[in-house]
Amino acid sequence: MTKAHFGLVGLGVMGENLVLNAERNGFSSVVYNRTYQKTEDFLLGRGLNKSIQGAKDLQEFVSKLERPRRVLMMVKAGAATDAVINQISPFLEEGDLLIDGGNAQFMDTERRVKELESKSFGYIGMGVSGGAKGALEGPSMMPGGTKTSYDAIEGLLNKMAAQVEDGPCVTYIGPGGSGHFVKTVHNGIEYGIEQILAEAYDLMKRVSGMSGDEMASVMGYWNKTEELSSYLVEITEACLRVKDPDDSSDLVEKIMDKAGQKGTGLWTVVSALELGASVPTIYASLNGRVMSSMKDQRNYAETILNGNKASFVDFGKPSEGMPLLMDAVVLATIASYAQGMDILRLASDEYNYDLDMPSIAQIWKGGCIIRSTLLSRIQDAFKKDPKLSNLILDSWFAEQVNNCLSGLTQVVSAAANAGIPVPCLSSTLDYLNSFRTSRLPQNLVQAMRDCFGSHTYERLDKAGSFHTEWID
Repeated sequence: MTKAHFGLVGLGVMGENLVLNAERNGFSSVVYNRTYQKTEDFLLGRGLNKSIQGAKDLQEFVSKLERPRRVLMMVKAGAATDAVINQISPFLEEGDLLIDGGNAQFMDTERRVKELESKSFGYIGMGVSGGAKGALEGPSMMPGGTKTSYDAIEGLLNKMAAQVEDGPCVTYIGPGGSGHFVKTVHNGIEYGIEQILAEAYDLMKRVSGMSGDEMASVMGYWNKTEELSSYLVEITEACLRVKDPDDSSDLVEKIMDKAGQKGTGLWTVVSALELGASVPTIYASLNGRVMSSMKDQRNYAETILNGNKASFVDFGKPSEGMPLLMDAVVLATIASYAQGMDILRLASDEYNYDLDMPSIAQIWKGGCIIRSTLLSRIQDAFKKDPKLSNLILDSWFAEQVNNCLSGLTQVVSAAANAGIPVPCLSSTLDYLNSFRTSRLPQNLVQAMRDCFGSHTYERLDKAGSFHTEWID
């Protein structure tokens, strides 16, 4: 039998869809799953009459691949990935390439690149975004590792990736774990935007008393604008329109208000803290999920803690997209992107990744979860100024801040008066107000630190470090 172009380990939904994507684009494959029954079911189902072979064990799997062998692993991050690497390595030869398409922690990928390259194997850590549909029809892919390893799979990935007007949504990200780092930050931005839209929904529902269809229509309006047209707004509209088949009520209202987090949002925030990046909007989205998990405590607290009651606020006509609320969502969304790009900028220097910011914006324009029309503006901003220190300092984004800050302020104030939590919107307001303030009160913090710990301080009018005996 003819040897296959590439192999897949792990027949979960993402793995199945990626191998079908590759086959549709002219690349034959061999697949392996830890349980062979899963492999058989796939070959007799979705993989029937396609250029896809199965293998019962990893030795057979490797033997069916043309050289140099290219193996995509779609398994659980962490120990499961290490186990597959250890099990398959004895059957690999010099020049063979392993690709980890899962959501790995980027320092794990750094380690694996070094270990595998020392054995003369190639290793690529590749973030994949787009969900099940994107994997099948064309995802955004973020591969990192050695350039020679990327070159060996560039043709395959270019065909599999989503296609936009300026090319495929894949590019060589950089060395080591850079691909997985960029995917981690992508997910942090995703956390932010999801929470922002959830807060807008909560305000429309509890303050404006709107139905699912009415809220969906507002989302539909937003999705036609340059500032908010995006996949996440599109699917939010769709979710709000779906009815419960049992009673035709809005299905979203029957869903438990507890959201999990798989780790990438946490990794984004930890990396930001380590790099000294300010990411309050993204952090607030992570904390929103943590708070949501405290369901029993919140149920009890509601019975004993008093607060303001929701009252009507005019956010503007729904037929016009509720302009005040839209302004707030626009700025919070911009802040989420800006904070993510700031993490990438700092990481590029700290880890010597030499990230190309316009290219990252370009590959996020199609296929991935955070695809939006804003990414063209982000791409243009970093093309115009590759050293741009913060996205909101670009002239177009600064104009959005100047135009929308009053709306964001009014919405956050109204939410506070109504006793409705808006962690991302309020964190964004603090972020923007801090960023546009030339003198913050940390001068007093420095005085206190010097008072209790002799930590010294700097002065505005003199060079050097100073200490004062503040208490006689």
